[in-house]
Amino acid sequence: MKSDFLIALTQLAAERHLPKEQVLQAIEVALASAFKKDNPVAGQNITVTLNPNTGDVSVFALKTVVEEVEDPAREISLKDAAAIRRDAELGDEVAAAEPLPHNASRIAAQTAKQVVLQRLREAERELLYEEFLQHRQDIITGVVEQMEGNRTITLDMGRAQAIMPQDEQVPTERYKKGQRIKVYVLDVRSGPKGPEILVSRSDRNMLKRLFEIEVPEVYNGTVEIKAISRDAGFRSKVAVHSTQEGVDPVGACIGLRGNRIQSIVNELQGEKIDVVPWDADPKAFIARAISPSEVSHVELSPTDQTAIVVVPDRQLSLAIGKEGQNARLAARLVGWRLDIKGLAEWEEIKETRQRELEEQRRLAALEAAEAAREAAEAEAQDAVAEAEAIVAEAEQTGEQLQPIAQVEEAVAATEEETVAVAEVEAIDEEALLEALIRDEEESKAEEVEPEETISVDDLASFTLDDVMEEDEEEEDDLFPDLPEVPILTPDAGKIRFAEDLVGETRGGGRGGRRGRRNTGGGANRGARRGGGR
Repeated sequence: MKSDFLIALTQLAAERHLPKEQVLQAIEVALASAFKKDNPVAGQNITVTLNPNTGDVSVFALKTVVEEVEDPAREISLKDAAAIRRDAELGDEVAAAEPLPHNASRIAAQTAKQVVLQRLREAERELLYEEFLQHRQDIITGVVEQMEGNRTITLDMGRAQAIMPQDEQVPTERYKKGQRIKVYVLDVRSGPKGPEILVSRSDRNMLKRLFEIEVPEVYNGTVEIKAISRDAGFRSKVAVHSTQEGVDPVGACIGLRGNRIQSIVNELQGEKIDVVPWDADPKAFIARAISPSEVSHVELSPTDQTAIVVVPDRQLSLAIGKEGQNARLAARLVGWRLDIKGLAEWEEIKETRQRELEEQRRLAALEAAEAAREAAEAEAQDAVAEAEAIVAEAEQTGEQLQPIAQVEEAVAATEEETVAVAEVEAIDEEALLEALIRDEEESKAEEVEPEETISVDDLASFTLDDVMEEDEEEEDDLFPDLPEVPILTPDAGKIRFAEDLVGETRGGGRGGRRGRRNTGGGANRGARRGGGR
């Protein structure tokens, strides 16, 4: 049959949720503290042994093992200690063989009770700390107990209390006393009044733990959550990746007809969640993270971890989101600073960059040309210095300098030819074009004046003789100085030269001809013209 002491020990251990061995050890320590204050054993180091079956208490004095005993009440020799415990060594504490007489008084009993309660509270706090330390970075359920003035909420966790500060609460949620909610355990600290548990509802890791609870593929590692960005109470983005071929990570997280993701949304009281596939390529990952907007182009700048995202102009507001929420969450998700541009603005940026690039190339070409010129000048100076040194050496030694002079003449001739070619090439093309245009205008201005016109009646009154006479007058006008050449008939035995013929005919041949032509011809022509008219 169990003793009353064992029944009480078992009941106390059950109430405190402590093992019986730990409760028994606390009682032994409490009795030892109480017996130390009694007169018979006052000042001694004692230990108490309690039999749980019968409840008998045995008190023994603890003595230190030394070589030479000076205080028999506190010390014991090595030989006597070996008789009690074989493995005893110098410096150990060994309980005496004979128990000490004890008779606990009322004060000793009261002291033992207080020590037992204190020891049990310490053991209970330590046990609670170890228990909640295992739930660190996990989700537990608590009941809202009270709300303080600064909106710090105290949660009842059963045998402990948790604290949720205001910055760890969701702004859109309203809590009521007695409401059961799930919270994420951020940290567990050991305090003087028990374990201090800090919990949160706005931490992004809470969303990860909810996915592990609701999605078996995430729990067993088939689908891996790569990144999470969360704006608690409003919207979240989750990047997932499949570690097994053939498994759709997005479909596994959403579930059939969205039942899995809907359970998470209900727990977060309507918070929107975007599940996007993760990609090792930053460009592809950024394009997916900016969803639901379409992305036309992504340009990365790894030096400052910045990315330019180009979207159609009609979807620019959709890509940025309300108050920049979508762009902000996407930037947190990918770990890059995102600069979202419209397509029209991107075209202007490209044109500006092209102009800047061309300007840089031009400047680089000018710098290269300047460097080449400086290098050529330096080489020329070196060559001149070398030539001067050679000339000076030749003058000292008296050698012939004719080859050097010939080379100088050849160089000078080459330089003159180069200058001439440069002068020819330097002619301004615009001046040449103006000269050509001016010549063409002058040539057009030198046109032949039109002849005098006659009427149809005058043309009808002309006769063939008039036409022939007009032709003869025109012929005389065209060739006024040509003499008439007589018909040469050969004389037998005489050679005549052209000079003789010209001398004979120069005096009267021309006038006689004109006289014959003017006799009567002009009058007749005038008469005919007058009559005809």
